[in-house]
Amino acid sequence: MAGFRDFLLRFRPVGSPGRAAPGGVPADRAAELTSELEPPLSLLEETEAQARGITDEAARTAAERRRVAEWQAEEIVERASAHARDLRAQTAAQVRRQAEAEAAELLAASEREVSAVRSRAEARMPALLDRVARLVAEDIGMPPALGAGDPTAPGHPEGPRERSP
Repeated sequence: MAGFRDFLLRFRPVGSPGRAAPGGVPADRAAELTSELEPPLSLLEETEAQARGITDEAARTAAERRRVAEWQAEEIVERASAHARDLRAQTAAQVRRQAEAEAAELLAASEREVSAVRSRAEARMPALLDRVARLVAEDIGMPPALGAGDPTAPGHPEGPRERSP
């Protein structure tokens, strides 16, 4: 329900007293709002264009940085691969040197062993030859030769040689 004041406002004079004026054009509220909002909206459009420019520039900068980072990453990977190849080659050379040293040591040990076996064989050979000669002589029924296998015995291939006068 309207108050007393609202009731009195109905009777307030609408126009100024005086002669009758020609009929007016109703106020265009939409045109007033448009004319009022045009300057701030045009500023907003400029700001939006600036924001788009900044965004585009940021995207270009990011793409360039990404390309640079990819190039750097590829270079780092290439250097790491080369370093890994060098390390593999160094390690292989070191392992090869160790294997060669081990092989040389084994070869020297085997040569010492061969030499020891040969010297033992040479030391045992005369006694074994005497034994074989006796066994063969017994087998074929011959009496064993005196001094067989004795290098100082006459007729032994390594026995004392006769001196020529």
